[in-house]
Amino acid sequence: MKKAILGRKIGMTQIFDADGKLIPVTVLEAGPCVVVQKKTVENDGYNAIQVGFVDAKEKHVNKPMKGHFEKAGVAPKRKLKEFRLEDISSYEVGSEIKADIFAAGEKVDVTGISKGKGYQGAIKRHGQHRGPMAHGSKYHRAAGSMGASSFPSRVFKGKKLPGHMGAVQVTVQNLEVVRVDAEKNLLLIKGAIPGPKKSIVLVKDSVKNA
Repeated sequence: MKKAILGRKIGMTQIFDADGKLIPVTVLEAGPCVVVQKKTVENDGYNAIQVGFVDAKEKHVNKPMKGHFEKAGVAPKRKLKEFRLEDISSYEVGSEIKADIFAAGEKVDVTGISKGKGYQGAIKRHGQHRGPMAHGSKYHRAAGSMGASSFPSRVFKGKKLPGHMGAVQVTVQNLEVVRVDAEKNLLLIKGAIPGPKKSIVLVKDSVKNA
């Protein structure tokens, strides 16, 4: 990981490039993130920086975390995330990471928590097909065969059945940064990214272009 930042999903819109081609984009409020802690090989066994994003009220921070922020000399933050970067020498505790670390045309991976869908059936959850909807059919939207009868007399592990859908960590790879607004700390990323509006996402260099 060469560089990364935390951002908040604002929503989707569309812009036009120089050739008049329409591009669907997701708008992210990327940073500013504050470096709260530096971890080194000597002290922690690895190199990393811990960054904070979104200001928090002091009454919502417990005593250990309050001391942690006071030691760093930064205001309390709601979100903390650790970045294992290749080189942390350019970062100091208290310094800010802003959207301008990325440039238009770069490829990024975006990680977020997908929208929760609740308890869903096999058709919506796994894309299975339904049976005939006629009155004589006894099979409409059920999960289908549960397996053989007398042997093994059980349902195999991994059988795709109804259950909880969504609200899991998802990473979308190789997305293009279309535009960067350094003044407003906005990133415009081509296509859709995981999660609902106002959710916190992680933007980092694409591993496919490393």
